[in-house]
Amino acid sequence: MKDLVLVTGGTGYIGSHTAVELIEGGYDVVIVDNLDNSTLETLDGIEKITGIRPAFEKFDLCDKDRVSQFFIKYPQLKAIIHFAAHKAVGESVEKPLKYYHNNLSSLINLIHFMDRHNVDNLVFSSSCTVYGQPRELPVTESAPTLPAESPYGNTKQICEEIICDSMRALPKLKSIALRYFNPIGAHPTGHIGELPMGVPNNLVPFITQTAAGIHQSLKVYGSDYNTPDGSAIRDYINVNDLARAHVVAISRLLNKENRSNYEFFNLGTGTGTSVLEMIRTFHKVTGISINYKIVDRREGDIEKVWADTRFANEELGWKATRTLEETLSSAWNWEKNLRGIK
Repeated sequence: MKDLVLVTGGTGYIGSHTAVELIEGGYDVVIVDNLDNSTLETLDGIEKITGIRPAFEKFDLCDKDRVSQFFIKYPQLKAIIHFAAHKAVGESVEKPLKYYHNNLSSLINLIHFMDRHNVDNLVFSSSCTVYGQPRELPVTESAPTLPAESPYGNTKQICEEIICDSMRALPKLKSIALRYFNPIGAHPTGHIGELPMGVPNNLVPFITQTAAGIHQSLKVYGSDYNTPDGSAIRDYINVNDLARAHVVAISRLLNKENRSNYEFFNLGTGTGTSVLEMIRTFHKVTGISINYKIVDRREGDIEKVWADTRFANEELGWKATRTLEETLSSAWNWEKNLRGIK
């Protein structure tokens, strides 16, 4: 019998790619999503790629009664990968209570019923935002978690604290927090990819939508950072590499290879790329010039960050392998399929 894994937020960007990797890795998958920032058609894409349509339940994880009913309905559940969260840095600054309520309550409900129903394994979708603006680069797992630059980042810090405290109080439970940097790209088939609702908050979908004519120009937030070209630097990781790391983490927990019942790992490429470099690389890959304009810095953004991935490489046996050019090409392929562009 295959192990059943719950993927919360599984019709979202990273969740859908992880569902594909899980299915192809021999797991059964059930997805819970309230479709607040995703569409049901994502399940069609997952099915086209894998030949299997995962089970799906539509509800909000902040609804404690619905979470309770879910655990009763799926007594064979072995592990959870928790993606479901609000994630826009700028919006979190404008609407902090929305982020604290959603991101904290959903996690608390999950852990509560994990304990009640003997589901012992949790992989948490964390973020490099827990490090704030790091004092040293690249960022290692031993770097301090500095004050968050946004309410979104603070929710990730608090969620990790909740998990750490819960694992200490409930030693039968085990968790791995994956602190990833900036996921980009799409599945090579073009059947699933990043599909933001409304105006994108992330760079690459804004680039591809601008290339597709959806937007007249791209905003580059800040040109006076202490970086070679003045624009902010991030560590951009292919979403398929990132999804594969979640499957490795699930295997580690189920096979009891974890060294403690709470572990955390940085997931990135180990290389920083600026916003302007991304625009130039997209032009190199596609031949399309992107109109852009420099605007003021965006509140909540940090200046530069990239990962030291050695611990994840050595301990998990995982490494990001796809190039930036390959990744941007897949993102454009997804955008073209979405818009019917030849």
